[in-house]
Amino acid sequence: MTSRQAKLQEDTYYRVMRLLEENPDLTQRELAEKLGVSVGGLNYCLKALTEKGLVKMQNFANSKNKFGYVYVLTPRGIAEKARLTSAFLKRKMEEYELLKIEIEQLNQETKQNSNSKEGTT
Repeated sequence: MTSRQAKLQEDTYYRVMRLLEENPDLTQRELAEKLGVSVGGLNYCLKALTEKGLVKMQNFANSKNKFGYVYVLTPRGIAEKARLTSAFLKRKMEEYELLKIEIEQLNQETKQNSNSKEGTT
């Protein structure tokens, strides 16, 4: 079983790679804002993705980034993103099913509490 920390890290990698695939010339600050993480945390993540050979930095003269670079997924990164997408979707579907059960239980409790209060008045 994968640890909660590892799942969180996978989810972060997935979200970063997804955003980079959609818009490779986002700055680190923009990426961090979209992900709701610190710039330092994002930098750490990008460094890890780069070291794993999943993302690379490329010079690009027309980039809005003041340093003139873009982040691109490598072929390995594209394959890994596909794997992470599948794992992410599976996890989210499991969470969704558990939430549906919890919501149904809460609805039942609310109805029971409401019925027992009506019986006492």
